Amino acid sequence: MDPTQERAAVRDVVREFAREEIRPTALEADRTEEFPEGIWDGLADLDLTGLTVPEEYGGYDADPVTAAIVNEEVAYGMLAVATALSVHSLATSCIAAFGDEDQKERWLPEMAAGRPVGAFALSEPHAGSNPAEMATVARRDGDEYLIDGEKQWITNGQRAGVYVLFARTDRADPSSVTQFLVPGDVDGLTVGEKEDKLGLRASDTTSLTFDDVRIPVANRLTEEGKGLSAAFHILTGGRIAIAAQSVGLAQSALDEALAYSQEREQFDGPIADIQSIRHKLAEMQTRTQAARLLTRDAAETRAEGDAALEASMAKYFASETAMFVTNEAVQIHGGYGYVTETDVERLYRDAKITEIYEGTTEIQKKVIARELLD
Repeated sequence: MDPTQERAAVRDVVREFAREEIRPTALEADRTEEFPEGIWDGLADLDLTGLTVPEEYGGYDADPVTAAIVNEEVAYGMLAVATALSVHSLATSCIAAFGDEDQKERWLPEMAAGRPVGAFALSEPHAGSNPAEMATVARRDGDEYLIDGEKQWITNGQRAGVYVLFARTDRADPSSVTQFLVPGDVDGLTVGEKEDKLGLRASDTTSLTFDDVRIPVANRLTEEGKGLSAAFHILTGGRIAIAAQSVGLAQSALDEALAYSQEREQFDGPIADIQSIRHKLAEMQTRTQAARLLTRDAAETRAEGDAALEASMAKYFASETAMFVTNEAVQIHGGYGYVTETDVERLYRDAKITEIYEGTTEIQKKVIARELLD
């Protein structure tokens, strides 16, 4: 499934940036747990912060396949950067799909240019895989909404200038979930400290606390009660993005393992001559390519309409592929794969999150079975 000439040109530009600019900063960013803002500015210069923004608002307006290619290449450089970009793109996608003209004109041109950074505030401490159980409430008070509650696992939490927030408008009614736009500098919003995570350490992941936060009714992004269906629609695209990132992560680990296996000598020759190593590399390559093809198929289907089944299959398989390939890459490196000076150690830690965020592996299997049986 070769990309078109136009998509190949985009791939080549992003690939060069990822390998020449992003990848060299990855180890240091992981060690310091600091997001590389200079890299973000570089993404903006390439119009990638406007990846899902329509052209009339200054964006790139990429089709789903092109977006998947971009996500794969950026993740090859550093998953933390790809994750920040995909969450920013979730926010711009919500505004583009559900915002009115005033909201689009207010937010999209600046977000396409990279600032403000967007965040997606759906999960809560007690409502992760089942967002219908959320407790955050937005109560109508004249021409405003009064918001109280807490969100958890928010990517771009400290960097964001605008949050796409999901909250109930009726505390007792789980079907009343609604989308809102909350500026990052609003009174009553407290952004928590960065989570100390296993991987993805350069990405800021925080909690958000809303204490009598007031926003105008004009900041409501969907009609009351339409928020969850909007979220699920956008998250289908998000799952394809995570699948693509998983492929980029796997490809990065595979390339490291290939290079090392030809350089490292044992038993009077490179370890690439050892049959067990060759078998590992063969399986790593096969699974990575299979994940890439599943992801491209999901993106093609998404371009034509609903892709819930294909997105979940791609996300499930590609994330497990990322875990498998990075694990094998560490094994091929032996003791050197276990120390923090090698990329494969970081890639292995980063890979785990792909099986968790934007729907765990178990949730993806649930969606797949539902699509098959219902």
